[in-house]
Amino acid sequence: MILNSDIINQLAPLEMKARNIVEGFISGLHRSPFHGFSVEFAEHKPYNQGDDFKHIDWKVYGKTERFYVKRYEAETNLRAHVVLDISSSMYFKHFAEWSKLRYAIHLASSLMYLLNRQRDATGLVLFDEKVRAEFPAKSSYNHLRLLYSQLEEQLVEEQKKSELRRQSASADALHQLAENLKKRSLVIILTDLFENANDHDALLSSLRHLRHQKHEVLLFNILEHRSERELDFPDGKFLFEDMESGSELEVVPAQVKDDYQKKVKEYTERFRIACNEAKVDFEEIDTQSPFDLALLAYLNKRKKLR
Repeated sequence: MILNSDIINQLAPLEMKARNIVEGFISGLHRSPFHGFSVEFAEHKPYNQGDDFKHIDWKVYGKTERFYVKRYEAETNLRAHVVLDISSSMYFKHFAEWSKLRYAIHLASSLMYLLNRQRDATGLVLFDEKVRAEFPAKSSYNHLRLLYSQLEEQLVEEQKKSELRRQSASADALHQLAENLKKRSLVIILTDLFENANDHDALLSSLRHLRHQKHEVLLFNILEHRSERELDFPDGKFLFEDMESGSELEVVPAQVKDDYQKKVKEYTERFRIACNEAKVDFEEIDTQSPFDLALLAYLNKRKKLR
C-alpha cells in the first residue's frame, strides 16, 4: 500500500515527515525551472592529491572509472545551528492549517534532514525570552534522532495549547548564542519576529553580533500572511489578544486595514534593507505556502558558502 502525504502527516514520526517534504521538494526541483540546481547527497567525494589512497572506493571506481574517496561521519562540510523560536506567539493560527510553531518545526526538521544527508553537522537551539535548550552541532545519525526527539516534544506542547505565556526576546537570545558558539557556523533562525516591531535596532544588533563572530545567518520570518500581513478578516468587530501578554484590543479590521498594511510593508522593507546591509539573508515564509521557498533559500545560501 502506498501512503499519500495526508496519511503520512497524520501518522508518521517527524523524521519520516521531513524525508517526505524534502524528497517531494527535490522531485519538484527536477521538474521545475530549477532543474539545473545541484543538490548533492554524495556519500563520496572526488579523490584529490594528498587523500589517503586506502580510502578509495573501488566498487565506485569499477562503475565510473573515476576515483572517489569514502566520506566518514567525522568529515563535515558545514556546521549549522537551527535556532527555533518557541514563544507563545508562535502558537498562532487563524486561516492556516498549522500554527506558526508547527510549521516551523516541520521546516526545521526538513532542514536538518537536508543537512544530515549532505554530511553536515547540525545543532539545535530553542528560545523564547532566553535560550531554553542548546544542542551542539554533530553529523551522526544518532545525534539527528536526538534533535528530532526534542522537536517532537515541542509538537506535543503545541498540541496541548499550553496557557503558559512565554515572551519573545529574540535579540537577547541571539546575543547569548553569538557568545556561546565558538566555531564558525551557519545560523538558521526561525521566528515570527513578534516582539521586534518596537525593538528593531536591538534585533539588528544581535544579528550583527552573529556576523561579527564570523557566522553566516539565514533568517526565516515565519508568519500567517493573510492575517498578520493583510489583516484580511471578514466585516465586523474582532477581539484581538496578545498571545504573550494576554492584553486585548477590540478592532474593526476594515477600518484600519489600509493603514495597517502600509505600516507593516514599510517596517518589513526597512528591516529587509537593514538585513541586507548586515549581510544577513532574510526570507518571509507564509504558513499557508509549501516549504519549497524556504528549502530553496537554504540551498542558495549553502551554495554561496562553498
